[in-house]
Amino acid sequence: MENNVALAVPAWVPEGAQRYLAHTETGRSIRDIARSAGCHASTILRQIRRIETRRDDPLVDAALQSLAETHFSVANDRRALSPQINETREEEEFEREALRILRRLCETGSVLAVAEDMDKAVVVRDTGEAGATRTAVVECKIAQALALKDWISCDNPGRISRYRISTSGRTALSLLVAEAENKARARNEFGMAEVQSPFQANTSGAQPDRVRRMRYSAAESPLIALSRRRDRDGKPFLDEALVSAGERLREDFELAQIGPQVAQNWDSFLTGGTRGSFDSASHGRQGSSDARDRVARALCDLGPGLSDVALRCCCYLEGLELAEKRMGWSARSGKIVLRIALQRLKRHYEDQAERDCMIG
Repeated sequence: MENNVALAVPAWVPEGAQRYLAHTETGRSIRDIARSAGCHASTILRQIRRIETRRDDPLVDAALQSLAETHFSVANDRRALSPQINETREEEEFEREALRILRRLCETGSVLAVAEDMDKAVVVRDTGEAGATRTAVVECKIAQALALKDWISCDNPGRISRYRISTSGRTALSLLVAEAENKARARNEFGMAEVQSPFQANTSGAQPDRVRRMRYSAAESPLIALSRRRDRDGKPFLDEALVSAGERLREDFELAQIGPQVAQNWDSFLTGGTRGSFDSASHGRQGSSDARDRVARALCDLGPGLSDVALRCCCYLEGLELAEKRMGWSARSGKIVLRIALQRLKRHYEDQAERDCMIG
């Protein structure tokens, strides 16, 4: 154990976990760690014991094993001089994914399900009689990090463990939202184009006073809230098929933001803009380019008016009242137009599926 070489542990790893790994993987004594940290040995001992008790959680245990293998392996001496830029990218990726998953877990009835021996986890939302709907997919390494940071918790681990967002997770979500908005504001105010925030879509060509940001602070999308409302016949105002269509557009929109440079000006799809003008060539990853193409085709198919409300409510997560105000509509008319837009969007995806089948 003494021969292990410890690399710098990622910044997202909690302090207690860092000290636990320093003690168990490198053999450092508790008193030595306490002297380095400038605290009493009993403080370090409590942190180590707490982490040890949490290893009954499969995600926490897997996270600690992965960190031990990656940062405390004998082979680490050959990687000790690796560029720090990789750590920065890993940190940005974690923050971006944490923001995405925690926001999904804030939706009513949502849990993160992890099965044994699977490399991905899924966020599913209970939709009552309709069953459960998958709303997000996440790499297990991200789920492990969320569990280690105690942002998600599982009451009964098993073959399929179900995690819910914790109180500290909700607090962390608020901080991530604030950080994302600060980065976006700094870039928009000072023209820091070279500082690419992982949370902010590029709004190249948009006017400064019309810069749009995704409202990550929203606990639920307007579609989820509307799906709980009932019409005069007692049926959900938005059925699960319509909600799924809107969520599919939202998922593609989020995927379209991933990459070092996003040249899409989504405001061009709002009323009065030049529709469909965007540059998806050579910027970002191919997956991001494909997602931008899918969003653009869907919004163009919806046409003026319907694409406005779909973009605002499904993608920007604007509330209906705000969307009505910005578009100059009468009160309570937005939900009707939104339902029509979702019906058209659902048909667009069905037609797209048929075309894909014919090509295939």
